[in-house]
Amino acid sequence: MKVIELFIDEEALMSGIDAISIVEQPAIEENFVALKDEIKVELADVDKEKRILMGAALIPNKKIYRRDREDEYYIYFSEDTVRKASELFLMKGNQNKSTLEHQAELSGLSVVESWIVEDETHDKSRKYGLKMPIGTWMVSMKVNNDEVWNDYVKTGKVKGFSIEGYFTDKVAMSMIEKEIDAAEVLLEIVDSIEAGKLNLKTYGDYGSGVRNNAKRGIELNKKVNNRCATSVGKIRAQQLSRGEKLSVSTIKRMYSYLSRAAEYYDPSDTKACGTISYLLWGGKAGLAWSRGKLKELGELKD
Repeated sequence: MKVIELFIDEEALMSGIDAISIVEQPAIEENFVALKDEIKVELADVDKEKRILMGAALIPNKKIYRRDREDEYYIYFSEDTVRKASELFLMKGNQNKSTLEHQAELSGLSVVESWIVEDETHDKSRKYGLKMPIGTWMVSMKVNNDEVWNDYVKTGKVKGFSIEGYFTDKVAMSMIEKEIDAAEVLLEIVDSIEAGKLNLKTYGDYGSGVRNNAKRGIELNKKVNNRCATSVGKIRAQQLSRGEKLSVSTIKRMYSYLSRAAEYYDPSDTKACGTISYLLWGGKAGLAWSRGKLKELGELKD
């Protein structure tokens, strides 16, 4: 039976986790625990429930069985994808989005804690008997919905979390990248032809910061066997590292890419493709220059 890795397409608008569902049979096969707290109130002893559910939302490298009509297979998520999914979930403000069995939308449920297990011994989840592997995305969910708590949690009708979101696999992503890359290469050819025939104005006053970033990106990409960036990204780096002049349409694409990809740039992670690709296009210096140049030319408004 084939095994497919799912991952996040960082440039896709819908990519990531949209909601967390409470279900009877979680696909990751890990149940949550319901946390309670005894609080003494004046003149009486009262059991007041915290109404918090703690459990795993995603476990890295765990094979999950799937069946699509007659096709049976397993899917899994890498540690890197699990972490990105947890980050995007919060970045998109989806903490209050939840469903019941992936169908009915629920109100009154909120994710109040989200973390990645990084220590096998001292992680908070260990206190409650949840022994998840390193890299697991854990969440705690507050249930301020009487019906859900009394009719589903207390009765054991729901036992764990299940994610709802959009991912892609490496085969599909490879096809998409090839299509985008081909289109970008054609645009590069058209730019070059038009610049030559029409004597279009080109600009190369981007300074050493942009050139050095491109050179750094090229060096880092070599260390990971040039696996990062499309052909156009690699071409752009060569142009910038040599100080070549760029047409206005190329500067527009440069600004567009660097604006969108800024969130994936992490200078502390020099092996990440998000970091390497960003440097290949000129990095932060390239973003500042392309933005300033387009404003200077009246191609970009404040």
